[in-house]
Amino acid sequence: MPKEGYHPNAYLAGFKNVRLGLKARTAILNLLERGNADAKAIARDAGMPYGVVMHHLKLLEASGIVQRKGGRPYVWAVTGLGQKRL
Repeated sequence: MPKEGYHPNAYLAGFKNVRLGLKARTAILNLLERGNADAKAIARDAGMPYGVVMHHLKLLEASGIVQRKGGRPYVWAVTGLGQKRL
């Protein structure tokens, strides 16, 4: 069975990094690396429920990997920390 590749910033310190969470954060980060987007667009493009996307965006925001910009609906962007690949 091949090992799945996850985005290096999908691993969060102090959290239980389970496979589904890593896959969700990897998809979100890969989309945000291509350009800023709102949560609704991320959910549509990643094929994930909106609530799941928001949960992981908030976890990534708390870790300083992504940030929200503007007013509602917020546009999410990768920070300088989030752009660094390990």
